[in-house]
Amino acid sequence: MSIRKRTWKTEAGEERSAYVVQYSTAERDDRGKRRRHIKTFDRKKDAEDFQAQVRIDVKKGVHTPTSRSITVEEAGDLWIDGCGDLERSTVDQYRQHLKFHINPYLGGLKLPALTVAAVREWQDRLRNGVPAPGERETEARSAVMVKKVTTSLSSLLSDALERGKVGHNVVRSMTANRRRKRKVERRQKRKLVIGRDIPEPREIDALLQQTDNERWRAFFLAAIRCGLRASELRGLKWQDVDFKKSELHVRQRADRYNTIGNPKSADSQRNVPIPPKTLAALKTWKLQCPKDDGQQHLVFPNGSGKVETHSNIIERGLIPAWEKAGITVPVLNASGKPERDEDGKPVVKAKYTGAHSLRHYFASWCLARPPIGLGLNLKELSERIGHASIQITIDTYAHLIPRADHAEELAAAEGEFG
Repeated sequence: MSIRKRTWKTEAGEERSAYVVQYSTAERDDRGKRRRHIKTFDRKKDAEDFQAQVRIDVKKGVHTPTSRSITVEEAGDLWIDGCGDLERSTVDQYRQHLKFHINPYLGGLKLPALTVAAVREWQDRLRNGVPAPGERETEARSAVMVKKVTTSLSSLLSDALERGKVGHNVVRSMTANRRRKRKVERRQKRKLVIGRDIPEPREIDALLQQTDNERWRAFFLAAIRCGLRASELRGLKWQDVDFKKSELHVRQRADRYNTIGNPKSADSQRNVPIPPKTLAALKTWKLQCPKDDGQQHLVFPNGSGKVETHSNIIERGLIPAWEKAGITVPVLNASGKPERDEDGKPVVKAKYTGAHSLRHYFASWCLARPPIGLGLNLKELSERIGHASIQITIDTYAHLIPRADHAEELAAAEGEFG
């Protein structure tokens, strides 16, 4: 295996150069001779990186020459074909990653041409909003999106590796700085703040006091006091509400296409205790709940007894309820000033617009000390909320644990004999 520099002149008389890697594999041609392969690079460093990787792959017997490999786009098609057991929404997301973020930039490359440098350059172009070849303009991708599509590229390469289409997964080779990057991401990630991301107790009280519709009151209470995801509430059946034991059994959920399926993860299947007022609200709502001819017996269906859409829950239930309760913020114009209507009154909107804010409130309520909250530890909260691992719970909610150095608590602990 060798690297040599090749120079030549174009028809216009310009001098050009490239670095050529020559190597042979154990594969034999028709005459019984070892096959020789050539790979050309513009930069010497890329040629050296390729040479080093080929040596490792040839020694392991996993090297796939470029001539026998397939393109990233072809590997993506094979990858999608093998995702038949995944949820429809997940596969759709993978298709979007390929269509908008991977194929326009890397689709025409053969898999062995994907070096660490090539992947780094691709990530930088996404992050900086550099258009792909043939595109006139594009938007910069967020750090979260770049991370997601890189994970998809890694999954694509892992699938190709299993099929013998490539010798290694180059994305997995980019792990030298992974630990450092994760620390940076954790430092930069914005923490959830009560009053901004998580409703305050007084705001929750106002929401419940102003909600006289039995359906929405039961729905809000199930989210606030049981911590179920909106998808889990949309897929909840009456058979999974145990009124005798005061428990909810989370066994299924409704996806974005209103299809009933398994919960988000194995740990999402759980039993959740129901507080008395929430149980009473569910009993009241059950008497009015629409029935379904298909025997789904959903707890929070639409008017026909079918799966309710997520958008209806937000637009027809949650946002109007927040606005009715007066939990609003001003609508700002492009210059950052409050907008006003024809009568000169400020235009407002609901302060919280997502159902997940109620789940966040549940987590904060669980961690708060009695009598305000339940006083659970992070392990108990992780099980109650259905996270796939306790690390997710720690990263998301650990900062909400009440501190033990509050002045009033120290004074109480000191006692009268201090």
